[in-house]
Amino acid sequence: MRRFFDPSCACCGGGLVLADPRQATHPQSMSEAELKALFEQVSTWGRWGPDDERGALNHIGSPEIVRAAGLVREGRTVSLSRNFPTHPGPENPWPAQHHMVIAGDDPCIPGMDGLETVTDYIGIAFHGMASSHIDALCHVFAQGRMYNGHPAADVKSTGARRNSIMALKDGVVGRGVLLDVPRALGVDFCDPARMVGVGELEAAEAAHGVRVGKGDLLMIRLGRDVRRASAGDQVVPGLDPRVCGWLHEREVAVLGGDGVHDPIPPGQVHRDWAMPIHMLALAGMGLHLLDNLDLELAARVCAELGRWEFQLVIAPLRIEGGTGSPLNPIAVF
Repeated sequence: MRRFFDPSCACCGGGLVLADPRQATHPQSMSEAELKALFEQVSTWGRWGPDDERGALNHIGSPEIVRAAGLVREGRTVSLSRNFPTHPGPENPWPAQHHMVIAGDDPCIPGMDGLETVTDYIGIAFHGMASSHIDALCHVFAQGRMYNGHPAADVKSTGARRNSIMALKDGVVGRGVLLDVPRALGVDFCDPARMVGVGELEAAEAAHGVRVGKGDLLMIRLGRDVRRASAGDQVVPGLDPRVCGWLHEREVAVLGGDGVHDPIPPGQVHRDWAMPIHMLALAGMGLHLLDNLDLELAARVCAELGRWEFQLVIAPLRIEGGTGSPLNPIAVF
């Protein structure tokens, strides 16, 4: 039996209840028709022109960047990234590679006498559940189309011709907002049996004294790592697809989380909507996603300082045709 927050609990207006995970369901699941209608509602295809590849990043302008700079008060930096995932495991079936090319036992380069050095090599297939990374808008399709209506065939075997990670080649800087949902609701972690909805996000806003708005880089902590330590499995909590309507209304520029936003295993069972948050956000809204972040330290710092906003710096690698990039976002307080 586990603790989780049930917002529909009539006896207390939402509170801690006990649940048997074997009887877990996804009561918020949407029909295919509802998901299609939601996609049409949040779609920004053509909003910034037929050739736009930045999507929701267009919500960030000079005023938003200058405003974020004003949030730097303590001169304190916090990484939101996990370590380079070289250790294999259930969530990391294709571990990243890191090995030495020249090591300290023979730190010499042939033909370069007098220089002692060490060098190494790294390689990674970063999409999945192990690596902190950003999804480019070409990463996921909805019924064969990516953001702004372009066909999946525009991603060739040699790389993406449209909507690649190069749309972010100069980086992203803005106001980061962290919504720590478990902390706001007084639980250890969000239970995967119920997808987190708009009500829980707005409860976190109220608890933290912050409001998500235009151009924000929104980070949502669901307590994935705390749950993993407790349960010992690879089940990951996620968001209700209806949250995308809220993100669209608030004009959020980037969405990040300690999971992959969609619950794992998937809460939806529809063939054409296997991962609705990814499909609605990336393909429909043009909303870049930051997956598998480590938000534990940032959450502790926010609680310590009593503020849940900060400057956030996102700097993907410049990968021509890339479908995303490994990432080490930095929160600056």
